[in-house]
Amino acid sequence: MTRLLIAFLALAPLAACAPAYQTAPDPVPAVAPLPPVPVGGISGLEAREPDACHAKDYLSALGQPGSTIPTLGLTRDYRVVEYRGIEPQEYDPLRIVFRLDAAGNIYNIDCG
Repeated sequence: MTRLLIAFLALAPLAACAPAYQTAPDPVPAVAPLPPVPVGGISGLEAREPDACHAKDYLSALGQPGSTIPTLGLTRDYRVVEYRGIEPQEYDPLRIVFRLDAAGNIYNIDCG
């Protein structure tokens, strides 16, 4: 009898290692996703209007050397970004930006 009791006490901790019987979890009911909420008034973001600086008026300068920019008769602010040049990240929708290629010719005109 003592041997049986000793064997039972020795094997009792091993019973705790056995996996417990588990049932499948209850299914989660499907919930429709919330619609996106429009965000307004976030500081730092600015509305970008298409061609607010009237860059299309200077499309004739595309392909011309960058030295022709001062002769275009610009009456508003403008910026010249040279090939692989550093461009500040402040956005001004009324400023015209002339972008030059590796040869120094104007390849793009936009606002910013």
